[in-house]
Amino acid sequence: MSQPESPLHQPHDKLVKSTFSDPDNARAFLQANLPSHLVRRMDWTSLNLLSGSFIDPEFAATSSDLLFSVKIDGHLAFLFILFEHQNQEDPLIGLRLLTYMVRIWNDYLRNNPGATKLPAILPLVLAQDNKPWKSSTRLAELIDIPEGAGADIKKHIPDFEFQLVELYHMPFDKILGTPMGILTLRALKAEKLQALLDDPVWDESLLIQLPSASFEMLMRYILDRDLDKPAFRRKLQTLCNPKLSKNAMSLAEQFRQEGRQEGRQEGRQEGRQEGRQEGLIFSKQQDILEALEIRFQQVPEGLSEEIEAIIDFKKLTHLHRAAITSADLESFAAEI
Repeated sequence: MSQPESPLHQPHDKLVKSTFSDPDNARAFLQANLPSHLVRRMDWTSLNLLSGSFIDPEFAATSSDLLFSVKIDGHLAFLFILFEHQNQEDPLIGLRLLTYMVRIWNDYLRNNPGATKLPAILPLVLAQDNKPWKSSTRLAELIDIPEGAGADIKKHIPDFEFQLVELYHMPFDKILGTPMGILTLRALKAEKLQALLDDPVWDESLLIQLPSASFEMLMRYILDRDLDKPAFRRKLQTLCNPKLSKNAMSLAEQFRQEGRQEGRQEGRQEGRQEGRQEGLIFSKQQDILEALEIRFQQVPEGLSEEIEAIIDFKKLTHLHRAAITSADLESFAAEI
């Protein structure tokens, strides 16, 4: 079942979905990474991004997905892209893909109740890992089939092959697509190599072609990867193109202002929390003194000072009960 779109809290999710939801970026990426004989048969003018996500909630932090419809030789088909951002491959990813594909077909049937055939689905997995995957790209390889009965069993089990695109195997200069698509994939690859401040990600011939919103999104992704912020600002200052340099300096100032604002907000929040805690402590101290005065008419000054010096709220709660139940001031004082 298709899941509703959710806020993009994961930096990887935001970058890949924002980049490849754009038809031009998606088309160039798919044309570069699908088998050429299929690429030639597709009507790329019919490429259409569909809404929803098919990923299980447990994988939402490490996976992103996009679903497109396209015509192949005049027939409707689906292109399903699964972006994998985790640090280690999933040997059962074929089973996950099958689950997602069944959800896609079920959604199609709900929207087309009279359909008697299902559109083909071409699954593509983009692996961001910094080492090669060893898992098979065929679903049937996951199933334990007795050697002697292989031919008899295989015809009864589902099977498909998914297209695996591994950034690990792609040199930075061999990544193809639109400028934003290339830089997005270079950033995903560089993030795993701790190379986000290296030249491939800061290729000015590509950066200058980005719309300002895309440039800002890429810079935010890089900055959000727990980089040394002074090093990031120094990198911005190395840009040679005057337009890029101006935009970069403007962003650097914007990021600094946002950082200050965030710091002030956190400070105010901490202050409010501290203020509330101090208020609760003071109130509890006064409750204790009031209870003692009601019961014993007068509270010795030394005892009052001792109570006012206590800032442990749990201890004060205990003393409040003692102020109400103690037989005399001496018994109460023994509780402190």
